[in-house]
Amino acid sequence: MNKERLYFYYTSDLHSHFENWPQIVGYFQEKKEKHDRRKEDYWLFDNGDHVDRFHPITEGLMGKGNVELMNRAAYDVATLGNNEGITLAKEDLHSLYDEADFGVVCANLVCHHQEAPTWLQNYKIETSKQGTKIGVIGLTAPFRPFYQQLGWDVESPYDILDSLLPEVEREADIIVLLSHLGIHDDEEIARRYSSIDVIIGGHTHHLFKTGEIVDGSLLTAVGKHGTHLGEVMIEWDNDTHTLVNKEAYAVPTEHLGKDKQTTDDLLRIRKEAMDHLNTPVTRLREPLHITWFKDNELMTSLTDQLREWTSSDIAMLNAGVLLDHLPAGEITYEEVHRICPHPMNPCRVELEGDKIMEVIRAAHTKELMETKLKGLGFRGEVIGKMVFSGVDINVRKASNGELQVTDVTFDGRPLDPDKVYRFATADTFTFGRFFPEIAYASEKKYYMPELLRDLLSEALQTYGSP
Repeated sequence: MNKERLYFYYTSDLHSHFENWPQIVGYFQEKKEKHDRRKEDYWLFDNGDHVDRFHPITEGLMGKGNVELMNRAAYDVATLGNNEGITLAKEDLHSLYDEADFGVVCANLVCHHQEAPTWLQNYKIETSKQGTKIGVIGLTAPFRPFYQQLGWDVESPYDILDSLLPEVEREADIIVLLSHLGIHDDEEIARRYSSIDVIIGGHTHHLFKTGEIVDGSLLTAVGKHGTHLGEVMIEWDNDTHTLVNKEAYAVPTEHLGKDKQTTDDLLRIRKEAMDHLNTPVTRLREPLHITWFKDNELMTSLTDQLREWTSSDIAMLNAGVLLDHLPAGEITYEEVHRICPHPMNPCRVELEGDKIMEVIRAAHTKELMETKLKGLGFRGEVIGKMVFSGVDINVRKASNGELQVTDVTFDGRPLDPDKVYRFATADTFTFGRFFPEIAYASEKKYYMPELLRDLLSEALQTYGSP
């Protein structure tokens, strides 16, 4: 039988955690050398969220440093995650991959504000030495309100697959999906579309140590932050034009050998990024200290700034968004980024007074304040105390140690339970389980591409002079 083995290596949800990047590249280089000696075919993919503005390399170079690192590692194809798609300004996303030496596939991303960038493709056909054609499709999570706010749009992955798959099936022998959609969508896609042979998954940070088979499709995923890399082997029979075997593994990276050139590249690119972040913001006459579970001056100022900037009646932020103190003296944007690295946007919702009371009561629970939050844009440790602006809140300590809200006033009068108020917070709290009243609010306005640290820079102006 005339069989060939095809190898795919991939990363997913790195989120600019470069601590394992030299090991990842070192492993890829080792595998490439082995396959080249054996004259075997191999490809290197990224499944999105390689970029994350929590890291100074990404913030200082707006993702271009990530692309340079991927070029040096010789990637073949990448798709976009939500961190590439909705944390950059529309111009920065439009030019993000201009210098990429690899293909960029994202079939459900649509460019409305101007002509689509030349790098954006629905799919890419890769060809093996024996002529076997592999169709690589990319799809990203459809955070439509965010994309539309930035002048882009994102379509249903199912609508796209319905229209696109017949075309790819005609061109390709094997179909690989780079899916930045999450595990539940991956499983549903496997059930609906039998022609997709391999689904490389991400977004929900799930980890499959070995591949999972769902209705004939091989699902694989490597978690987050580069703790694992992905390896897929498929065996193709050229006589029968069928796949006779497919395997997937998640390889731990922590103890792999480092590639020295990659380590040097990281140091050089970091220095370049830090030069971009060295813009003065203000000069502090004295240090500003932060605390996660008590009131502090800087957090109060930031919450006031959020309320004013969004033209809201009331604002709420969690003290955990500020990660460290600021020293006296000149404060640069690098310092602002260091203490507030989260890619979190301001948001304004409309809530009735009785719902705001429920939010305030939930915000004062010990359980919420001590919650260790990871994801949803938050890059800190714990949620911390909720800080409010625009309302006066009185509390008392109950016998069990919990704080009980006794009364809340707005403009000197109790909150009107039926009145609708404009309520500002971070977009993080429009997702998830923390505040259902905010998550299910019918009126939401996201402010993009501004991040909380942009408002922090404004708030710091009151403490000194630029």
